[in-house]
Order: sequence, then C-alpha cells, then structure tokens
Amino acid sequence: MSLHNLSYVCSHLKNCSMARVPITSIQYTKLHLGIILGLYRHGAISHVQLGSRKGPDTEPVQVTSENISTRRLWVTLKYYNAEPVLKNALLESKPSKKKTMKLPGLKRLIEGYWTENTKPLDPGDLLFLRTDKGILEAREAVELQRGGQLLCRFTSLR
Repeated sequence: MSLHNLSYVCSHLKNCSMARVPITSIQYTKLHLGIILGLYRHGAISHVQLGSRKGPDTEPVQVTSENISTRRLWVTLKYYNAEPVLKNALLESKPSKKKTMKLPGLKRLIEGYWTENTKPLDPGDLLFLRTDKGILEAREAVELQRGGQLLCRFTSLR
C-alpha cells in the first residue's frame, strides 16, 4: 500500500511545483519522511516541518498512536528565477511490479548506462531507494555499498 501513497506524493509535489505553490502538505509516514528529507538534503526543497491538517506546528508536538492520522509534513518548495527547482517526479517501482537493483546495476545506472530496463540518471536527477539502511539516494547507496528497491526519481533544475 505504501507505493500507492508514494505515487500520490510524487504527483502532488510535481503538480504543486508546476503550479508555483509555495507550501504544501503530505501525509506523515516514515517512507514519506525519508524521501522528503532526502530531497531537502540534496537541495530540491527549502524547508520541511511537521504539523497538523491546519498547518505547520509552532511548537513541537510528539507523534503518538492517537494523533498519527492527523500529522502532516509541510514542505516548502524551492524556486530559482521563478522556475521550480523540482521539475518532475516519477515512481520507479509500481505496486504491481517492484524494481530492485543490486550494487553493480546501481553503479552502471549512476554512470549513465541503461540497466535492467531503467533509464540512467541525468545530472540533477535524484533516485531514491529503500535499503536495509533506510531511504537513500542512489549515490549514497553506492557509497555505502548497498542495493535495494527503487522507489522514485526526481528531476531537479541544476
């Protein structure tokens, strides 16, 4: 079920950036948090804050089993010269067909070669994987010598 939600997040972020929306919210899950923090680390978004359906929290609120359904991740999108930094977002693994890639294939993908029916990474592309070390960007996964399940690809303005 998490890939269904991730496809919603990808299309939502793409649509918001193309519509020049400055801030948006997505459902709070560990998977979404990992992807959003990865986008933040790589400069595709400018700010992330935990909040409720009404807006970002002004003071920290502990996430519990009672309030987990109301928690949202508030994401501030980044723009450069009035153009969105986040250009495109695509789901790599589908709910019906999950793509996994081992380290040698991942290295070839980063080097610019088609691998296992997966388009190579262009400059500015971010490819996120689910590994045993958590959610990692493809280059981080190669650095840590890890393969994993391909999740989604983001194209950013570089």
